[in-house]
Amino acid sequence: MASETASWTRADWAAFADRLLEGAMAHASTGRGRITPPGAEGGYGHDIDGLEGFARTFLLAGFRIAGERGEGVDHLIDFYSEGIRSGVDPEAPDRWVRLEEHGQAKVEAASLALILDMTRPWIWDRLDETTQARVIDYLSPAVGDDTYPRTNWLWFRLVVQTFLRSVGGPWSPEDVEADLALHDSFGREGGWMSDGDERSYDHYVGWALHLYPVLWARMTGAAELAGDRVVRDAAALDRFLQDAIHLVGADGSPLLEGRSLIYRFAAAAPFWAGVFAEVPSVSAGALRHAAEKIVRHFDERGAIVDGVLTMGWHDEWRQLAQAYSGPGSPYWASKGLLGLALPADHPVWAAPAEPLPAERGDFVRAIAAPGWAVSAGDGIVRVANHGTDHAYEGVLIADSPLYARMAYSTATSPLLDERGWREPLEQSIALVDAAGRATHRAAMELIGTRVEEGAAIGVSTWRAHTIAFDDSQVRHGSGLAGDAEVLGRVTAVTVSRGTHEIRLARVDDAAGELRIRWGGWPVAGAEIETPGSETVGSGARAAGLTSRIRPIGRAADASVVRRDGASPLGSATAVPVIEEPLGAGWLATELVLATGTPAEASCSIDHDAVVITWPDGHTTHVTLP
Repeated sequence: MASETASWTRADWAAFADRLLEGAMAHASTGRGRITPPGAEGGYGHDIDGLEGFARTFLLAGFRIAGERGEGVDHLIDFYSEGIRSGVDPEAPDRWVRLEEHGQAKVEAASLALILDMTRPWIWDRLDETTQARVIDYLSPAVGDDTYPRTNWLWFRLVVQTFLRSVGGPWSPEDVEADLALHDSFGREGGWMSDGDERSYDHYVGWALHLYPVLWARMTGAAELAGDRVVRDAAALDRFLQDAIHLVGADGSPLLEGRSLIYRFAAAAPFWAGVFAEVPSVSAGALRHAAEKIVRHFDERGAIVDGVLTMGWHDEWRQLAQAYSGPGSPYWASKGLLGLALPADHPVWAAPAEPLPAERGDFVRAIAAPGWAVSAGDGIVRVANHGTDHAYEGVLIADSPLYARMAYSTATSPLLDERGWREPLEQSIALVDAAGRATHRAAMELIGTRVEEGAAIGVSTWRAHTIAFDDSQVRHGSGLAGDAEVLGRVTAVTVSRGTHEIRLARVDDAAGELRIRWGGWPVAGAEIETPGSETVGSGARAAGLTSRIRPIGRAADASVVRRDGASPLGSATAVPVIEEPLGAGWLATELVLATGTPAEASCSIDHDAVVITWPDGHTTHVTLP
């Protein structure tokens, strides 16, 4: 069923959820305490894989049970109740890994606690006293544990303690106060939040940092802890959603940016959270439609194979996962089906669907906190990135391809092979030294983003540096570590409109003989078409997408770099590239990502004044910093 057809009814949503649950439950242990889908063992081992599979599908089962008010879902109630009894039985062969045994259990414990509360009349209240006591004992190590990372993990401790408090278990008011204060410290302009103290803006903003406050506030007894923050949290979510709905492609694809992309349609979760919170600025029909487009995007492109949610983006592509991820990890996607916790008589199911902004047509937008200048054209959303790098301000590390590239879109993926982590190529402005080493831009300094004369404009500057990499690396999304050597300062201005971008750069304080290399949009597919290298620019086409890059007002060496096995979107990837000797003053380059054969934009520079004429004749004037 193609996504252009009529909207899903609630019954369609339920059928999709039941298909996921049926496929997962088929891989349960004898005692049902673990669910381990087929696939290679994760980096944390088989026991964690099984716990993840149970806890993350329990989220989805809980939504189904709560939304049906316990009617007609006895098979789910019985299955997961039995799994809980086995999971907390210390003698059971499929018992759960305990919180004090492995940190990942702290993550999964939050899902267990959240759904035990949400389904309280049908599961918790019917458990025998021994099992209830064992559940409390299993969750209790969260109390007073100060080893939780200072990121979205704060909600795992907070949710668990809120449940414990509601069932007469131990809890710490000091922990609750500290966790809420930490959450507030992550707040940024426009309702955005950073996942920790680094400049980390990704899908965790929506599927964790905005989702959990909404669900936590509805847990038993949470209102006594929340005070007036429920109103403040809902207001922040409302502001965030006005941006978030502009970051979904017309085909339902989220941005391919940030870590944990194997969670796929968990990206729909904040839109359902908006329905729960009754946000005023985005209608219930628009929120439901956005969630549906995202879920159907993946369902229609092969994410589920033989009933199992695979590890990848569209189809299986394990390289997209973090090293610790196992076959149960992708089921955090269950969050994107949160709407099923709303009963059939909830108004959202009757609200008229409203199209996404990208379905309506081209637009531009500026988002202050992550430093994104947003433009949509041909149904594809693009963000020119000037403030996100998953790094601490001023700390020179290698660029993470998931965070620190110059731009991301809903139709392209950064290069994620080993070389992609060590050498910026696609969507980069890099200085290249005599040894062929290319510079990185983390941590850049955001100067600002704005919309002006019909274009999205972003400005940033950075100390362009090479990295001598450390032998041992920890990979949780940030760029690789090593000794940095600064080769110069680059200031970049992007001016985006529709399918086109004019990218300008100036290099100051250059150290030695350097060249400057500009990398365009990466396009991926089974087959790559290239027109050949020429001095006026470079281009490539794959899977219906054209990527083009060309220098404006000068000649440059042009090429197309091909990588195999570097993208979840296709077996081969092509990146148009131009390279030239480092010159004085501002240099302008045109980048294009389009579904057709686009015309050219023109650009003239007079000192600090830039005039851009777009292919449709519209003109934008920009003053350079």
